[in-house]
Amino acid sequence: MTPSYLEIAIEIAREAGGLLSHYFERRVGFELKGEFDLVTEADRASERLIVERLCSRFPSHAIVAEEGSGHDSPSEYRWYVDPLDGTTNFAHGFPIFNVTLALERDGETICGVIYDPIHLELFTAERGGGAFLNNHRIQVSKTRQLSEALVATGFPSRKRHLNVNVHFYHQLAMATHGVRRGGSAALDLAWVACGRLDAFWEFGLNPWDMAAGLLLVEEAAGAASDMKGGPASLRGPHVAVSNRAIHAEMVALFGDIFANRLRWPLPQISE
Repeated sequence: MTPSYLEIAIEIAREAGGLLSHYFERRVGFELKGEFDLVTEADRASERLIVERLCSRFPSHAIVAEEGSGHDSPSEYRWYVDPLDGTTNFAHGFPIFNVTLALERDGETICGVIYDPIHLELFTAERGGGAFLNNHRIQVSKTRQLSEALVATGFPSRKRHLNVNVHFYHQLAMATHGVRRGGSAALDLAWVACGRLDAFWEFGLNPWDMAAGLLLVEEAAGAASDMKGGPASLRGPHVAVSNRAIHAEMVALFGDIFANRLRWPLPQISE
């Protein structure tokens, strides 16, 4: 029997994850891409492996990869590859990172994989087939109110002084049980899908950061949109996902923040 696209993606993600674990144990050094973004030998080696495997299996498919080694194609199929999501964590020995692959057909994501090689957790999803963690079906949480939610976000490594997310972070920290910032958007999305988090939002993600994770959330019965409640887009300026039950309340709060109607003022600094 011919392996499915998902089965092949799983095989490649596991192999790349094993490679990342090897580099992680060695504590390899890093370089800067621009002023802030990090890249390591592990990013490049993992991407090289993934792209080689995909080209071997699917020579006509397009590949969009974070470090730029993919290629365009007129094919209806397009792979999104993040060979090491959470590079800053990885470079500092902080064990929260993953490899993620997703396949798009005619603009619709049809399967996705997020593999965390440190904790041996494999998140998988196929369009219409549900979402799974290590072959066990997962669903979003049942939290009913934003005030009872645990949520997550991230901040860009570049131009952090221009990013407005600190305002959203403060307002959501006041409105919820807490906000986590783990440093891996793909895992944040996967953790919403499996109910560890109730919601996640972020500005300025790339398609390879979120293609697999958005599919996981949708297949786990969650909700995905932009932060203003419009359709979620791999190329949009921001994204928000949740367990669906708190989505409208969260988007309403975002609306207030976008309009500079801050419900909780920042505390004054005093000596």
